[in-house]
Amino acid sequence: MSLDPLAILTAFGLIFLAELPDKTMFASLAMGTRMRPLYVWLGTSSAFVVHVAIAVGAGSLIGLLPNLVVKLVSAALFAFGAFMLLRSGGDDDGADEAGNTVTGFWPVWTAAFMAVFIGEWGDLTQITTANLAATNGVLSTAIGSAAALMSVSALALIVGRFIAKRVPLRMVQRVGGACMAGLALWSVVEAFTG
Repeated sequence: MSLDPLAILTAFGLIFLAELPDKTMFASLAMGTRMRPLYVWLGTSSAFVVHVAIAVGAGSLIGLLPNLVVKLVSAALFAFGAFMLLRSGGDDDGADEAGNTVTGFWPVWTAAFMAVFIGEWGDLTQITTANLAATNGVLSTAIGSAAALMSVSALALIVGRFIAKRVPLRMVQRVGGACMAGLALWSVVEAFTG
């Protein structure tokens, strides 16, 4: 296996652009406003690396998974995230905002990993990665794709922190909860129309 810089850049560019408007970017943004961003990034990055490995190693495996089940589990996770954000955004005094933040490494890492791991099954970026690996080489595609996915997650977390510093936490949580609820609904619609 040799590294092809052009294949790395091609994979990075295509995957970065495909992931920017993706639901997992918005999930990362929402999680980053309530959880430690570094822990969220490590969780999402771990899930992305696993997905890239699966995509380049066995792209055809995606087609074997029942799409309906994957989409419904994804919808349930997004709905749970919406519930948690909306539930914690309801107090009026704002004095307990720091207490609502999830800070432990393993709970944050697990939540971020699972949200991305389940949410990305059969996603456009995973399918694109599998296709690129077939034509541009496994290692180069894996490096470019993983770097792009981790970059988008980092960008979402930076934007999330920027917003959290300028907008009251309660409002950010409500907007994040509404976005997660929308993503849950979107996943259900995809499950039954896709």
